Amino acid sequence: MDRAELKRAVLAELKRIAPELEESELKPDRPLRDQVDLDSMDWLNFLVALHERLKVEIPESDYARLGTLDQTVAYLAAKLT
Repeated sequence: MDRAELKRAVLAELKRIAPELEESELKPDRPLRDQVDLDSMDWLNFLVALHERLKVEIPESDYARLGTLDQTVAYLAAKLT
């Protein structure tokens, strides 16, 4: 899966959690939780959805490494190689 496909997968799961998300307004280098107004439970549901969709283990100790869209895609790309 290339980075463009990963980004689409991340955005699809994010939209499932926050359907009001306007992808065009999302800044890839800004914290996702702030931009989409996700509470801790929504954030956890998002990370679980990524795990289930991509079959990637995301330990709790790595959660901070997935703060922005760019960081999330980079993290997942590294895990999938």
